[in-house]
Amino acid sequence: MTDAIQVQNIKKTFKKQTAIQDVSFSVKSGEIFGLLGPSGAGKTTMIKILTGESSKTAGTIQVLDFEPKNFNSPSFKKQIGVLSDNSALYDRLSIQDNLQLFCKLYNVSKKQIDSVLDIVNLKPEKHKQVSKLSKGMKQRVLLAKALLHQPTLLFLDEPTSALDPVNREHIHKGLQHLNNCGTTIFLNTHDMDEATQLCDKVAFLNNGVIQEIGKPDDLRYQYSNQSFHLTTIHNETLILKNNPENAHKIAQLMQNQEIKRIETNYPTLGEIFLNVTGKELVQ
Repeated sequence: MTDAIQVQNIKKTFKKQTAIQDVSFSVKSGEIFGLLGPSGAGKTTMIKILTGESSKTAGTIQVLDFEPKNFNSPSFKKQIGVLSDNSALYDRLSIQDNLQLFCKLYNVSKKQIDSVLDIVNLKPEKHKQVSKLSKGMKQRVLLAKALLHQPTLLFLDEPTSALDPVNREHIHKGLQHLNNCGTTIFLNTHDMDEATQLCDKVAFLNNGVIQEIGKPDDLRYQYSNQSFHLTTIHNETLILKNNPENAHKIAQLMQNQEIKRIETNYPTLGEIFLNVTGKELVQ
């Protein structure tokens, strides 16, 4: 599997402030890669560098085999989709009129409009004027815009932060479908549940530094204390280490049908982030 993104020793400074310092990672083609961190960690800066909106101070980058000097080329732009805090819509136009305009800009068929509106759960509202939409609905239109030209690589900066749980779940299903069809996704989020559900690999970014990286399940196993939390039918709670000595005890409880619930003690990504960085993901 080839790399869609390669980042080596990237640094970004603004005057006297360092936003990104010596960051390295890669994203495989077909992956959903999550960059996790609280506000101000450097996540948005990283997307801006990877899409050519901002320049790096030091280091090397390749995105879809393009180097930064070519990030403004039409051949690069047509392969990426971006949802960021700089994405914009025309407030006086309807949802459909906005997307028709972007179809012309992207040189894609207007038939794509209904498909992307299905993904973001907005097809029934397509004739509504954008100025009359809620913040969450505008966010969904912007995501639809980013999907119109079926990008090879999709950059998403907090795509569901303004959405209710129902529409968040709808967007997640749409993103998983896109990924199953071959789209690589680079996701910035501070939502640990979102990252656990969607991402093949995550990186913890804190103060411009990646402090941990790996598959969500691998990280949760790595930082677990290798124990089971077991509740009996008598509502007794037992914490048992995962070792041969306790295997017989668990088997005996099962044989006597005394187990009400049993679960592994896997920490959440948020708990791991706190363990590694000393900070909460949401601040």
